Amino acid sequence: MATHTYTYKQFSCFNKTFTNTEPGPPSDVLHAFHSFSSAGATSMSADNLLGFLTDHQREPQCTSDDSLRIIQSLKGDHKTDDGLTLDDFFHFLLRDDLNAPIKSEVHHDMNAPLSHYFIFTGHNSYLIGNQLTSDCSDVPIIDALVRGVRVIELDLWPNSTKDDVEVFHGRTLTTPVSLRQCLWSIREHAFVTSKYPVIITFEDHLTPDLQAVVAEMVTEIFGELLYYPETDLLSEFPSPESLKGRILISTKPPIEYLDSKSCDEEDKKPKSTDKGSQSPDVTNKVETDDKDVEDLNESDEKSYKESAPKYKRLITIHAGKSKGDFQEDLKVAGKVKRLSLSESKLEKASESFAPDIVRFTQKNILRVYPKGTRITSSNYKPHIAWTHGAQMVAFNMQGHGKSLWFMQGMFKANGGCGYVKKPDFLVEKGPNNEVFDPKRTLPVNKTLKVKVYLGTGWSSDFSLTDFDSHSPPDFYVKIDIAGVPADRAKKKTKTIKNNWFPVWEEEFEFPLSVPDLALLRIQVKEENRTEKDDFAGQTCLPVTELKSGFRSVPLYDEKGEKYKSVKLLMRFQFK
Repeated sequence: MATHTYTYKQFSCFNKTFTNTEPGPPSDVLHAFHSFSSAGATSMSADNLLGFLTDHQREPQCTSDDSLRIIQSLKGDHKTDDGLTLDDFFHFLLRDDLNAPIKSEVHHDMNAPLSHYFIFTGHNSYLIGNQLTSDCSDVPIIDALVRGVRVIELDLWPNSTKDDVEVFHGRTLTTPVSLRQCLWSIREHAFVTSKYPVIITFEDHLTPDLQAVVAEMVTEIFGELLYYPETDLLSEFPSPESLKGRILISTKPPIEYLDSKSCDEEDKKPKSTDKGSQSPDVTNKVETDDKDVEDLNESDEKSYKESAPKYKRLITIHAGKSKGDFQEDLKVAGKVKRLSLSESKLEKASESFAPDIVRFTQKNILRVYPKGTRITSSNYKPHIAWTHGAQMVAFNMQGHGKSLWFMQGMFKANGGCGYVKKPDFLVEKGPNNEVFDPKRTLPVNKTLKVKVYLGTGWSSDFSLTDFDSHSPPDFYVKIDIAGVPADRAKKKTKTIKNNWFPVWEEEFEFPLSVPDLALLRIQVKEENRTEKDDFAGQTCLPVTELKSGFRSVPLYDEKGEKYKSVKLLMRFQFK
């Protein structure tokens, strides 16, 4: 156990020295090491390690090759016969590349229809910053795809000369980026992180001629990557597995703009400065060369009808227009579609129509987007949407904070491929055709036990005075459950004073009624008596993906970037 000395200036008059010792293995780790080692042995053989992995860590799929690989990673090929000493074993437990807290591979059934999955979805994917004045660029699109986002949203508008298409947030001061540049960037980066399909949602504000330009552009750039069905409308969506490596388009068919009606003005026009959310799914109205579609003459209507075959045939996921009656919108007809609601509209609708929404999402796709007042690109709590089966919960990926951490946590599941299979209760019907009721309180299904042992890595990733200019940091851990209302809970460890290597050894229990929708949020903070406590790392993990036993839990910064060294040693158990 290494000892470190830190010297801090006190009140500009004198220096004070602090000594911090890196912690050794906790008593639970010592017990496990001796329990799984041969009697009297000072090392753990490959067979002993395999027993530990299968029995204590609950990984029955592990083999002798897996235990040998771990020993080789720690000691090198030539020392595998020596086994692991206690220090080696402790070092192994702290290696998140060898002892990760969640599963790292795709393991959900990927052969169900798209409507059976939560899909990692971006909102206004081209914006670098706020919704009113920031630049538009393909850079955030690339970043989103690299992070595993599978739904990219583009607002399409005519350029100033009306002969090409640009992407920007209409009726705002955002600077445009060319559609062609965005599409090329999507093609180049679509499958860097995940091989499962990318869906592009167009918010279309174009003339018939420019819709034809878009059709040609999309076909030219994506080529054989582009998927569209042979039939006009689908009675069921294809599966993610069948669409691997393909790009899909989702928007309203052009002809449907002709009789679209305006939606709720509250959703359409955010307060004061925001001129509109610019989504055809929000307004059900599109501007055509400075003329509203409801004012189109016969010539204009003819142009729409003539351009429709070129453009409409590329649409796989048809966005249905609102009929003004929400119950009517939710009727499950023969053909599948996508319906969009603002976060506030979903919240309001869920009060009266919760089972109807769940039934709709069993076959169709529901997209939920931020309300127009979120001009700073903040985000909303996603769980109300997920609990009702909404597949596309659209988030501002530049809107860093707790809500985005939840989104990033959810999509760490299933190997980070961007598609998470919905729980069976959200896609199945009961014997009397009943569906899951999000308002019903359910009994406890299982209890998650979480033990926080220790933390390490801050002295490597931070400077001496990043947290406190006069002494080492005072760390504590906050642990939350985000999920259905009955499962929400918050816990907190004690604060460890003046130590870069805190040891807590505290255990908490979380009874869960719907563990399939629960996320475990872990955040480390540094206590500050005079100001707001300092951020020291966070992660969010899907409960159903947690591996039992001792686990190394890497932490991330506020933007979701993984720290090089900062991690916690924790233990997860289910009962």
